[in-house]
Amino acid sequence: MTPNEKQQLIAAAASARKQAQAHHSEFQVGAALLTKSGEVITGANVESDSYGLTCCAERVAIFSAVTNGKKDFVAVAVVARAESPMPCGACRQLLWEYAPEAAVFVADSDRLADIREFTVRQLLPHPFILKS
Repeated sequence: MTPNEKQQLIAAAASARKQAQAHHSEFQVGAALLTKSGEVITGANVESDSYGLTCCAERVAIFSAVTNGKKDFVAVAVVARAESPMPCGACRQLLWEYAPEAAVFVADSDRLADIREFTVRQLLPHPFILKS
C-alpha cells in the first residue's frame, strides 16, 4: 500500500472512532478493514453495562464485513487515544481467521501521521486452530 492509502485507511478508522459507545471506559476505538476490491468497512467499540458483552472496534468491523459477504481483507487500521493501540487477543484471533494476510496499521488519535505497521502473523504467531 502507498503511504497515502495507509493514511486514508487510518482516517477511516479515526472517523469510525467518533461513533464509539465507550460510556464506561471512555476509551474510544475505531477500526477500518480494507478489502481486496478497495471497499472499506468500519467499526467502533461498543460497551455494555454488562462488561462481558462489550465488543471491540476490530470485531465490530469484522462481523459487519463477513455478515455482509465481504472477504479478502488486505489491511486493517486501528485508531485510539493510546501510544500504540494494538488489537486485543480476541481481535488478533479473529484477524487470523478472517484476514491472515492483512497488514495491520495502528495510530494514536492525536498523531494520525505516525503509523505503526505489523502483520497479523507478527501479532499472533501461534493462533488457536481447530482441527477437524
